[in-house]
Amino acid sequence: MKLNYDGKETINSSAESVWEFINNPEKVASCLPDVQKVDIHDESKFDAVVRVGVGPVRGKFKFKIELQPERGENKMKVKLRGGGLGSVIDLEASADILEESNVTVLDWNGKAVVRGPASTVGGRVLDTKAKQLIEHVFSEVSRNLNQEAV
Repeated sequence: MKLNYDGKETINSSAESVWEFINNPEKVASCLPDVQKVDIHDESKFDAVVRVGVGPVRGKFKFKIELQPERGENKMKVKLRGGGLGSVIDLEASADILEESNVTVLDWNGKAVVRGPASTVGGRVLDTKAKQLIEHVFSEVSRNLNQEAV
């Protein structure tokens, strides 16, 4: 099953602060939902175990995550691959980082491919849950940066 998403997140912080945050694997990992474990390999790669529930499919999923900053283009890309409970998820997301009068806007989009039992719970249920998870990550980035700015 293929899924596509997009959205915007406004952050009350400078683009420089946003860049520092999203290039820190520990900080990015803290934005994932229900994180059980994080193993950081270097400044751009880490593994994370998260607890996920989609319909009747619930359990721990392990992901390999790679941050791919493109500073010259004001863009951050993220690749996520992994899964659990016999399901596999491949996700690629990117965000344009736009500074606009004292705020920074993340104009993001992502596409995911889901295979296995998680893809059988129904397109609408999976689509809704996946979108909620992606929006959660971006809103947590915003929330954390807004707290740092206070």
